[in-house]
Amino acid sequence: MSDFRLITDSCCDLDDGLANELDVKVIPLSLHFGTESYRNWLDGREISFRDFYQRVRAGEMPTTSAVSVGDFEFFMREELQAGRDILYIGFSSGLSTTTQSAQIAAGHLRAEFPDRVIEIVDSLCASGGQGLLVYLCAKEKQAGKNLQEVKIFAEKNKENICHWFTVNDLNHLKRGGRVNAATALFGTMLAIKPVLHVDDDGHLVSMEKARGRRASLIALVDHMEATAIHPEKYPAFITHGDCIQDAEFVAEEVRRRLSVRETYISYVGPVIGSHTGQGVVTLFFFGQPR
Repeated sequence: MSDFRLITDSCCDLDDGLANELDVKVIPLSLHFGTESYRNWLDGREISFRDFYQRVRAGEMPTTSAVSVGDFEFFMREELQAGRDILYIGFSSGLSTTTQSAQIAAGHLRAEFPDRVIEIVDSLCASGGQGLLVYLCAKEKQAGKNLQEVKIFAEKNKENICHWFTVNDLNHLKRGGRVNAATALFGTMLAIKPVLHVDDDGHLVSMEKARGRRASLIALVDHMEATAIHPEKYPAFITHGDCIQDAEFVAEEVRRRLSVRETYISYVGPVIGSHTGQGVVTLFFFGQPR
């Protein structure tokens, strides 16, 4: 097996146990409640997922920050010093400067370690979509593919990672500029739930509106049914903003309607959750290009 390390960042929202099983190194982004700062480790060691969402429900407004160039250099240098090459698959450049920081750090480290290979892939994905791409790449690595082969696989397939999600609270999307104040106000009054996806450039795009929570969850599965490729072959990833019962409902529908053999459910981590709020439910799958 090729001696390289697969690295991603915490916006992949992988379950910590699964990331360890896949032997993926995960570099944390950061979030801030006022003057308090926390790193978004997948195991929640600095702030647990439930604590984070409880604070959001109580009205606290978090902000986030990308991984710095210096942090990338620190975490990557550990692998390079151990004699391993690096393939980093990063959070969409359409949503964060994290992958740009990784590219800058890689440039510095290539000069310091001229015999090592450092490759950067902009996943154009987020949350469990990024996690699903990393999962598939890790499986390629486990099958004996070398770094360049896995990189080619990632670049070839990243736009086939389909992202669909819905939120329970339009006010978080209003804060992020995704909907205007009037839409947030009347949508909340009328129980309108937006259904959104991530486009070819890795940006969030509002696609439709569902009347009520259950309808919005079913809409996610409708989109998978319409566009999934070989759903019996690929896993579905589902992430949630502290609403496990809704995530389990989506997982059951996916298994019932599409014969998906594997579904993975995990939290939407605090960095992504800072922008979506509690109650977000997402569905990621391998399908037709976005």
